[in-house]
Amino acid sequence: MPLMARVQTAVAETIRLQQQFLQEEGAAVVAAARMLAGALQAQGRVFIFGNGGSAADAQHLAAEFVNRFQVERPPLAAQALTTDTSILTAVANDYDFNEVFAKQIRALGRAGDVAWGISTSGNSPNVVRGLQAARELGLKTLALCGRDGGEVALAADLPLIVRSRNTPRVQEVHITIGHILCDLVDFQLYPDQFAPKSGA
Repeated sequence: MPLMARVQTAVAETIRLQQQFLQEEGAAVVAAARMLAGALQAQGRVFIFGNGGSAADAQHLAAEFVNRFQVERPPLAAQALTTDTSILTAVANDYDFNEVFAKQIRALGRAGDVAWGISTSGNSPNVVRGLQAARELGLKTLALCGRDGGEVALAADLPLIVRSRNTPRVQEVHITIGHILCDLVDFQLYPDQFAPKSGA
């Protein structure tokens, strides 16, 4: 059953990477959750960005913050920098595709906000430049990376690295990390929503 064998291999690899990431980066995930919660509590914003599947993850996570994750709470200020096609194409056409996130950070970011870049290769030039622009403006910088973290990890105050060259498996771990961060932020900002209900 070669198809079933491929299913088993994919699932086993994802589980292995999840466990490896927890062992290597668990404390960093907690630090990232504190960074995000601190910025949001101080009325800051979270800007999330990446390319391709990572762009989809950016939009997914921004929606979890703005709408809700698992508990009822006010909307949280998060924005994916991958969604405005007029801005993206104007910057790419008039300047350089590598500037599509940096320009938006310079326009919208303020000291104390968080810039959160996502790159499975760890070397996406536009993600690197977005994080560098954020640092210059005094934003806190967070990154989800693959492989060895690459230039993106170097550009971030707090890189979370999934050490694999298998892009689909890295993406699967990235979205798990993103969901965990959403949960931890809610748990810090709205602990009453997690208290046991009376009579439960």
